Amino acid sequence: MSDFSVVLILTDDTSKTGSNKPMMLQNIMGLPLLSWLTAALAADGCGRFFFICPEKFRAAAQACFPEGVDLTVAEETDVSDRLHVFLSTAEEEEHDVTVIAAPVVYLPGAKAESTASGAFRIDRTALMDALDERVSLHELRENGERPLTAEDGFFRVSDPAELADWQPLLTKSVLRRLVMQGVEIWDESNTYVAPDVFVGAGTVLLPGTILLRGTVVGCNCVIGPNSYIEHCSIADDTTVKSSQLYDSSVGAGTTVGPFAYLRPNSVIGANCRVGDFVEVKNSNIGDGTKISHLTYVGDSDVGRNVNFGCGTVTVNYDRAQKSRTVIGDDCFIGCNSNLVAPVKLGDGAYTAAGSTITDDVPPMALAIARERQTVKKDWASTHKLKKK
Repeated sequence: MSDFSVVLILTDDTSKTGSNKPMMLQNIMGLPLLSWLTAALAADGCGRFFFICPEKFRAAAQACFPEGVDLTVAEETDVSDRLHVFLSTAEEEEHDVTVIAAPVVYLPGAKAESTASGAFRIDRTALMDALDERVSLHELRENGERPLTAEDGFFRVSDPAELADWQPLLTKSVLRRLVMQGVEIWDESNTYVAPDVFVGAGTVLLPGTILLRGTVVGCNCVIGPNSYIEHCSIADDTTVKSSQLYDSSVGAGTTVGPFAYLRPNSVIGANCRVGDFVEVKNSNIGDGTKISHLTYVGDSDVGRNVNFGCGTVTVNYDRAQKSRTVIGDDCFIGCNSNLVAPVKLGDGAYTAAGSTITDDVPPMALAIARERQTVKKDWASTHKLKKK
């Protein structure tokens, strides 16, 4: 159920902004102003949007609406008819509709100076009647429909230079909302969370944390210090210390970092360890697996309860193509092992430290791929450095 509906009009004001993007698609902290606006409206109860936008900006603009909202996008040729349908299908108790026809931010309760916002509220039935008579939204606004001002939480953004001024206020509003939902934030001035991010109760955000692009963080996690997470899913009871994560997912009870790097399409299971100076790319890591330090895992499918020794590399690229490494459950990868893809290790297999594995290893086998040690007695005594 929607508490209220919004008609949102994005105009092509690029001649004013001097940019190839209209004001509503200019970025604040890497996200368009439109994303901040729609997320704030949705958080306040708006579940239905009617959106009017020039065709050339439509794809980028539609990506700015939160998932789960009812979004109607109208072509310029059928705005009146589709808007009439949109209004007629609203909840019966919804008497007014909010119309936003200019670049604005929505910050209920904020204290800031602002001119007229470019937003107004109109009786829903009156608007439907006006549409039948082909009266424009501009004409309605000029004829006394109630303007929305700073007292209503709407603030006009007049030019791109103002966007940086709004960033601290917008960020603080997101952080305050998270605090009210049970999130512990140590330093509001040094924590940055996008409006479309979800963080579960009991989670602690330490200084230097940056959460962007629809990231979902579960309950009772510890994120930071100095962690950058973009478009990721982090399950409950997980810790991410001083690391960067992109387009990946991490299971419950896992520890990532410090100084780990998860590249896109990485799936880390539950109760795993991805330690310092570990890079994972386009790989699936099974539950309970430990990759403690100084290791690269790329284009790999790793089973459960695998132990990676320090300095392991999955060698996935031969300059012509990338190949996958497959590691079964309960394997032990010795320190400084090179696994040259495509290669497969069966369940329970071992590789000896310092081995370069080029052939498949059967289950429960030990693979040794290194030259036998040779010891030459008294060699050093005959090869002393000559004094200068």
